Amino acid sequence: MKKTYNVEVDCANCAAKMEEAVKATKGVKDATLSFMTLKLKVEFEEGADVNAVMQDALANCKKVEDDCEIILP
Repeated sequence: MKKTYNVEVDCANCAAKMEEAVKATKGVKDATLSFMTLKLKVEFEEGADVNAVMQDALANCKKVEDDCEIILP
């Protein structure tokens, strides 16, 4: 399953850190963050709990860039 999320991030370097943090999250198969569009595209592993994975992904992002945000539904 793939989903796209809006993000709030201040710079391209921070966006790259966020992308790596999301990719390292358990349940994420792949992720791409575009600083130009402020969109995060996430591909989830089969059977993953999308909401729980995204909460973990946000927590991981906050560790590397505390003022970033992933807009979760």
